[in-house]
Amino acid sequence: MESLNLLVDNRFVEISAYLIAIVFVAYFAFPLANWIIQHSFKKWRNLAKAVWIDILLSSDVGKRIAQISPSLIIQISIELVPYISGDVVAIIRNVAVAVTILYTIRVLLAILDGVQEAQFLAASVSDAKPKAIKSYIQLGKIVLIALGAIVIVSALIDRSPFILLSGLGAMSAVLLIVFKDTLVSFTAGLQLTTNDMLRVGDWIEMPQVGADGEVIDIALHTVTIQNWDNTITAIPTWRLMSESFKNWRGMSDSGGRRIKKTLLVDATSISFLGVEDVSRLMEISLINVYLNEKSKSIKVDNDHLEKRIGNFSTNPSNQRRLTNLGTFRAYVNLYLAANPNIHKKMTRIVRLLKPSSDGVPLEIYCFTTTTAWADYESIQSDIFEHLLAILPEFGLRTYQKPSGHDLKSSFISHE
Repeated sequence: MESLNLLVDNRFVEISAYLIAIVFVAYFAFPLANWIIQHSFKKWRNLAKAVWIDILLSSDVGKRIAQISPSLIIQISIELVPYISGDVVAIIRNVAVAVTILYTIRVLLAILDGVQEAQFLAASVSDAKPKAIKSYIQLGKIVLIALGAIVIVSALIDRSPFILLSGLGAMSAVLLIVFKDTLVSFTAGLQLTTNDMLRVGDWIEMPQVGADGEVIDIALHTVTIQNWDNTITAIPTWRLMSESFKNWRGMSDSGGRRIKKTLLVDATSISFLGVEDVSRLMEISLINVYLNEKSKSIKVDNDHLEKRIGNFSTNPSNQRRLTNLGTFRAYVNLYLAANPNIHKKMTRIVRLLKPSSDGVPLEIYCFTTTTAWADYESIQSDIFEHLLAILPEFGLRTYQKPSGHDLKSSFISHE
């Protein structure tokens, strides 16, 4: 009996010694493997000097590869332990295999993160807006994690993963309901990126959800917008395909931003120009040539009119004459043409719109040479400040609805 107890004690000591040795080797395997892998990866990166090599051989990927080494050592060495039960070996080996699969998945996830980071880095270097691949990366992670979870469970229960996969077929209806939003969002994201409808950095407007700002993130389920008031709006990806939104990227790429505003001219200030008025306005260099040509053209027409209708041609109503509004419209057009901040190759129109109770609208339609918001607003303000200030030179007034102060001043003046 004593010899049996001694034999059991010796076996226990031997098993314990082997297990301690395995744990010791596994413990120190990670720092050693990490040191070797990191130094090797660094040399290969310096030799290759390629973006994809930097992704595959990044320090994060190397660290996660090194984390596989302890579980691999346990898988291989556990069968070398003498006297240990086969069931115990199978359990420990299955757990080690599951851990190995877990860290292998983490390596693949790190590579996907590196692909996304490299894409943003390449876009920042080339000053191009990165295409939305984050949704693909996230979907790839979901697929990897789902498949990895199935393989890990299969390893733990020591069964083929195809058995679990065949069982999932019966749950497909449930899975479709659970992942409905994910599938819809992925499909929408696929359409957005395939058709190049949206990129990170684009300025979009979607009033129905209160979004007006820059796209800062395109994920699988949501598109994040930083509004110009620095608030954040998160829009479900599928809404960008089912509802309309305005993307200002075309404006940014064209190099010109549109100005489309009107000056409301008081209809009562519109009149014909007299000879003195024409002489005075000829001193404005921008319209000097225009007024000379117009004056000659009008004189020729009026001479022909005199030959045709005789004495009736002396009536001002029958004559062709310049108007202050038409001359001002010509001045605005020439002013915009001479302005270096107005794009010369894009549409430039100065036109009259339908008169209303608020006056006669004079619309200025042109494009600036910059798309930067602050510069654009400064250029636009300078133009309209100048036009408002020079309007009286043409005998014109802007229309302004009377305020209480105006009515009060009129009442006092009548007293």
